[in-house]
Amino acid sequence: MTEEGPADAGIVTLPNAISVIRLLLVPLFIWLVFVDEIGWAGILLGIIGATDWIDGFLARRLNQVSEVGKFLDPLADRLAVLVAVVVGLVQGILPVWFAWALIIRELAIGLGAVWGWRRGVSKLDVRWLGKAATLALYVSITSFYIGVGFDLWPATWLAYLFGVPGLVMYYVVGLQYFSDMRQAIRAREANDVGG
Repeated sequence: MTEEGPADAGIVTLPNAISVIRLLLVPLFIWLVFVDEIGWAGILLGIIGATDWIDGFLARRLNQVSEVGKFLDPLADRLAVLVAVVVGLVQGILPVWFAWALIIRELAIGLGAVWGWRRGVSKLDVRWLGKAATLALYVSITSFYIGVGFDLWPATWLAYLFGVPGLVMYYVVGLQYFSDMRQAIRAREANDVGG
């Protein structure tokens, strides 16, 4: 009898349900912005961001790790941030320079992922700095929405306090991912040649 890794838990799991709920909150967030409830949209975005760790934690704790979950969890994060940035740019909630810096970085990472995927690299290890940058940017973007929506200057101040270092970390980790991708591609190509 051979020992195998943990089996895929399938589609219908508690962690996957949480990821789906987080995804379904994104249209509600958009609606809140467009009915001029910007502050409440910011609070909802904060909830979406704050619950980011729950689905992954439960998947490991309940032994319900699944391929679907590995797709849904980051999708919920990326979609929430992307929507918040684009809507924030269009509605004048986020500073233009800040929103465009995030959009350009995301486009670069997306192109890098396609480049790696075409060369046989489908996954890179998540870096601690990337998690820290994502947290800082979630706090920042949420604070911009709350500051504008409820006219709270301390929230706007907090948005800059977390946003500027978060953006710097985001670009630094983007360069690290690019380097990781190049190494993974080289290793794969060397393996293909050697094998």
